[in-house]
Amino acid sequence: MKNRIRIFIITLFASMCGMAQTNIYNVLNYGAKGDGITDDAKAIQQAIDICSANGGGQVWLPTNHVFMAGPIQLKSNIDLHLDVNATLLANPNEETYTLSAFGENRGEGMMWLWCEGIENLSITGRGTIDGNGIAFMGAELEDSYELKPLKDPKFDPRPHVLTLMGVKHLTIRDVTIRQGAYWTVHLVGCYDALIEGISLLNNLKIRNGDGIDLDHSKKVRIANCFIESGDDCICLKNRREYEKYGSCQDIVVTNCVMTGRSCAIKIGSENMDSISNVIIENCVIRASNRGLGIQNRDEGTVTNVIFSNIIIESKYFSDVWWGKAEPIYVTSYPRAIGNHKDAGWRFPKGATEGRCGEVSHIYFNHIVCEGENGCFVGGDVAGKVHDIYFDDLDLHIVKKTNYEGGRYDLRPRVGDGFIPAPKNKAICVQNAKNVKTNNIRYSYER
Repeated sequence: MKNRIRIFIITLFASMCGMAQTNIYNVLNYGAKGDGITDDAKAIQQAIDICSANGGGQVWLPTNHVFMAGPIQLKSNIDLHLDVNATLLANPNEETYTLSAFGENRGEGMMWLWCEGIENLSITGRGTIDGNGIAFMGAELEDSYELKPLKDPKFDPRPHVLTLMGVKHLTIRDVTIRQGAYWTVHLVGCYDALIEGISLLNNLKIRNGDGIDLDHSKKVRIANCFIESGDDCICLKNRREYEKYGSCQDIVVTNCVMTGRSCAIKIGSENMDSISNVIIENCVIRASNRGLGIQNRDEGTVTNVIFSNIIIESKYFSDVWWGKAEPIYVTSYPRAIGNHKDAGWRFPKGATEGRCGEVSHIYFNHIVCEGENGCFVGGDVAGKVHDIYFDDLDLHIVKKTNYEGGRYDLRPRVGDGFIPAPKNKAICVQNAKNVKTNNIRYSYER
């Protein structure tokens, strides 16, 4: 009764204001129970399908309900709206998830909320999307959760929270997204996307718990978000499985607060194309294993990236996580062969080893860092990393944890994954050309 009254009031208000009536599809009217026990995927899917077929509208998950559900396919012209105190919860049954997040590669998780080749999609409201991450983990350790043994080493059933492929005109606003079991918000080949005002709160002990991954996507804005992640908070990349979507470019990240167990902002790691025209500004990074990282390990390139007005606090964590508290990290090294010996998709088709591309024209302006290590800039051969500019950098190194320090982490690369970090040095440079510094202030506390 209360839900019907709310719809009536909304409709009446729209009519009084001369607005067109909003098409609202309450999932309870399609058989959803919202009791946190029944799998409501079929009912929610029916509401989505009918809404889209009728030209679009709002698929409404009303307040004070927990809608537990297995995989759901999102469609064009819908606003998936979660009311305050409404929760969409991932079904904890691993056998529910059979659609791979990476096509033929079934070894890195499945899809939960997904779509492909659609337009005009929004996910909004003050409710919560809960990936139920701990349900898919093994035993809790001091620094992480164990991963459950896989029946088939080439099939990982852990669900990604949102896998949005080839979406034009996408908005994700205000919702809380939490407890991902694998990657959380994965935009693949998306164009004209806005992620604004969300709280993304993953368990910091869950491995591979990336916050937002922009993969082959263009014209993307991320603003005013709070992100806690058991891996990278925001990552730009070009995965080989989705090479048809081309480059990743024209990206703006602003006014975000982040904490991560790997790298708060990472560019690269998986990059078989080009990443360019990126601005990261006005952000705060706290208690992260690495602050700002460009980690090129494949043949793609990274160019024209500006980092400005950022506060970074870096600290050591165990070797489970890549990174050794480098506040700033700019690298290009060939990917380790043995790192994924059973995954041929890591390298170009027919190749048994990889190569890495150029990293150039990277700018760091007005950065304040306090952490347990210095900055690192390097590549495998002279000049592959070039034109790196530091202007107005404050760096204070102070030991805060009992983890072993004194190393830079270059994983995953061919050869030794670690190299010694010289003491009393703000920026260590290896095989890089035209690294320019201006107004560097450095202090070291034993």
